[in-house]
Amino acid sequence: MALERTFAIIKPDAVARNLQGEILSRIHKAGFRIVAIKTMILTQGEAAGFYAIHKERPFFGELCSFMCSGKSSLSSSKPKCDPEMARHHGRHRPEKSRPRHHSPRSRHSIGNNCTHGSDAPETAAFEIGYFFSGLELI
Repeated sequence: MALERTFAIIKPDAVARNLQGEILSRIHKAGFRIVAIKTMILTQGEAAGFYAIHKERPFFGELCSFMCSGKSSLSSSKPKCDPEMARHHGRHRPEKSRPRHHSPRSRHSIGNNCTHGSDAPETAAFEIGYFFSGLELI
């Protein structure tokens, strides 16, 4: 069975609190195979391009500014994985998660939601291509 690629970001708030190892470990334990990883600091232009889908929303500027402070980003693979990756990360508003839900967002988020996960194959294809060249994914 061919692997379906997905994408995740460990956002600046989680990196600042040194949570990368724990979050990556949880991704591995959930059955995802990490095929590429890098740490980078986004420019305003890069953040705006990545989040262009939210351009008309009132939080766009604040989101882009937040994402420019530094992060780890990764690409992972698993059959039929994109909705599963999004579920793994948890709700966008962690305070609305069930208390027993053990997603990275429900466990670690304070103010920001510490991770991003692709929610569909088309989204993952754009997100992976935005951050990784083909040679980085071999």
